[in-house]
Amino acid sequence: MPAVSVLLPVYNCQEYVATAIESLLNQTFSDFEAIIIDDGSSDASAEVISSYHDPRIKFIRQANLGLASTLNKAIGLACAPLLARQDQDDISMPDRLEKQVAYMQAHPECGLLGSWAQIMEINKLSSRFHRHPTSDWELRYGLLFNNPFVHSSVMLRKSVVTELGGYTTDPERQPPEDYELWSRIARVSTVANIPEVLLIYREIPGSMSRTGVSPFQRRLVRISAENIAHSAGVEPNDSSVTAIACLTHGTPEDLSGTPDFRLIRTILFRALEQCASPANRPTLQIDAELRLTSLKASWLAYNVPILASVQRLRPFRKIAKGCLALFRRLPSMMR
Repeated sequence: MPAVSVLLPVYNCQEYVATAIESLLNQTFSDFEAIIIDDGSSDASAEVISSYHDPRIKFIRQANLGLASTLNKAIGLACAPLLARQDQDDISMPDRLEKQVAYMQAHPECGLLGSWAQIMEINKLSSRFHRHPTSDWELRYGLLFNNPFVHSSVMLRKSVVTELGGYTTDPERQPPEDYELWSRIARVSTVANIPEVLLIYREIPGSMSRTGVSPFQRRLVRISAENIAHSAGVEPNDSSVTAIACLTHGTPEDLSGTPDFRLIRTILFRALEQCASPANRPTLQIDAELRLTSLKASWLAYNVPILASVQRLRPFRKIAKGCLALFRRLPSMMR
């Protein structure tokens, strides 16, 4: 039985899938199987994959099922106790699996482990990075609002994933199926990111994670609201919880009334108490106060007629968007 099962779903990626596969075959850690599933590609992806004859590769072709269902099928086929994700157009650094396996063996309580990633713009390596928080308490807090993991960088404990039922296939909850699953995992195990760049994350138009039209933002709001409510011990449809999620993700038009920012502050502080020990809470409390300022700014920009008008007029639209984005980024900038 291999130590790791790598899950690599593919859909119409003939140009980049070979690089992704080779980044796996060149790992310093060799005790793995690579489960590659072609999800109904109409290009030459299957031919490219078939050209590899490494015995660690398990190649399956199927009619198109979509990303979440394909990942669940791969999980069902996986023999190893650890699952590693690899996207069809990303590149794993040579020591990625070695370092992640070592961490998971040293931390049996961890169910989800990601890493930092460097961003490649099509074929050009950029100076941009995904450097998400690394500690369990910071990540639990981050999950209240958004997804602090690079999907293609994660290693998962199979026992935890199967116990939770895998990725959601509910069309009302995916995408973002990764954020939805990470949220559930964080409720039953610890989570972490290795503070090293172990992945090259390729940004290209039409990649598997971006294909298809869906109300992604509102699903993001829904999952964020569920996470905040779970930590704060209130119902997901609580008006203050909804306000936090909507204002965080720029959908104030979905609110039915004026937010009560005193109640919002109470909810935020109640939620963060479940994310960290007393020693770490002061850091999160500072972030929560800054976040509250950002939420108020978002509501003000939406409701003050002159500000709303400026956002709709050129050439001021871009300036207004930039100012609003700065307000929303205050919490992460001030940490």
